[in-house]
Amino acid sequence: MSVTSLPRRRLSPEASRDAALDAARALLVESGPQAVTLKAVAARIGRTHANVLHHFGSAYGLQQALIARMAAFITSTIREAVLRQRRADNPNPQEVVDLAFDAFDTGGAGALASWMILSGNEDALDPILTAIHDLVDDLAADHKDEAPLADETLTLVLMALGNALLGGPLARALGVPRDRARVLARGMLVAGRG
Repeated sequence: MSVTSLPRRRLSPEASRDAALDAARALLVESGPQAVTLKAVAARIGRTHANVLHHFGSAYGLQQALIARMAAFITSTIREAVLRQRRADNPNPQEVVDLAFDAFDTGGAGALASWMILSGNEDALDPILTAIHDLVDDLAADHKDEAPLADETLTLVLMALGNALLGGPLARALGVPRDRARVLARGMLVAGRG
């Protein structure tokens, strides 16, 4: 039985929106940001283009909702990891670095953010920048280390984003292991606390 011959299940507006965002995320990871279109998302969830358009207003609205959802997930996951590290007897920044690098690389946040900026969407990063700012403000209240948390965050995010976009080819060109930027980021965080 083909997908088009299956009866459509009625979804609540929230469930329909969530299904569209799940499909958009899958398309992003599978095929890159150029694949995150209203038409492709609608086809993926068995809905019409008009239905997806109704929920997001435009492809840009869909992309912005996707990056906002991703930013909320990424920052909440990193917040939990940082709090665990602070409670640990022997903290190790590896988990935080890996979460940031994975979010921008295999998670697709780096490609989507870059795509949106290069497409001329000036405010494309607002959701992720707001989420990062809120995370830093939240964590800074209890931050007792010498290195300023904002500096650590700036460096880590720029390294993770750069690695997502150019890390593989640059590592090959320089003859260094693919994970070298992660290792350097971990070292930077350790040195900043030493």
